[in-house]
Amino acid sequence: MTLSEINVLVGRSDWAWAEAVESIFAPRGVNSIVAADAANALDIIERRNIHTAIVDMDSAPANGLSIIRLIRGYYPMLPCILVSRSTEEKLLVNALALDVFSVIAKPVDMRILQEQLNRLFMKKYNSMIFNS
Repeated sequence: MTLSEINVLVGRSDWAWAEAVESIFAPRGVNSIVAADAANALDIIERRNIHTAIVDMDSAPANGLSIIRLIRGYYPMLPCILVSRSTEEKLLVNALALDVFSVIAKPVDMRILQEQLNRLFMKKYNSMIFNS
């Protein structure tokens, strides 16, 4: 896997989420691709080689679990990270049932996101691209 080939799908959010993840991705040469909604996310995954999806639980009109459920229907092996205002047990149980790699509380601590991306890429791709 070369750096220019690493693509991370990022869900659009009502805050500066896409800009925030750029601070982690850009220095590593990782491509972040923003999806406007669930249908757009599926279209992007179909056309591009996506290595992980970072989904906002609180996105509208569909919530993040619905988006991940849709992704799982077509791309069951795509690793997903969920960010959410709530990290209550019910959400965690539902995320676990959908094989979500990690749930991160908002506001997102970018160090924690980077650590989770590092764990994911080491486990799934044997890559240290997100290692500090």
